[in-house]
Amino acid sequence: MIFAEVELQIPFHDVDAMEIVWHGHYVRYFEVARCAALETIGYGYQAMKASGYSFPVTDLRVRYAKPATFGQRVIVRAELKEWENRLRFSYVIRDAVTGQRLTKAETTQVAVDLSTDEMLFVSPPVVFEKLGLPQPTL
Repeated sequence: MIFAEVELQIPFHDVDAMEIVWHGHYVRYFEVARCAALETIGYGYQAMKASGYSFPVTDLRVRYAKPATFGQRVIVRAELKEWENRLRFSYVIRDAVTGQRLTKAETTQVAVDLSTDEMLFVSPPVVFEKLGLPQPTL
């Protein structure tokens, strides 16, 4: 299981006048945790680029259960759920003190060959290599 958890404190510049995090900032929190998860297998965004691929986000789904607020400490968990044809990550944001779930989300990323700018329908061999798995036969 590939995952990472990062602890963040909600900064003032991420909140509105009611001291509630603006919904768009959650995407950045997911990105921080996703980068940390990818680094655990040595395949962060610089390594992706060096391997000849990019993995743009093609889908994002977010469920806001309870708002995060100014100064609150949160734990953001990103977990890789699928990798054969795309990278699908799930996310959970919890209050760092109580453990209460605030938000959950999911992103999908697909491989794009940087030399041709073409989307791939199967993850490239480097993904399986980084995960320590054999590449599936087609």
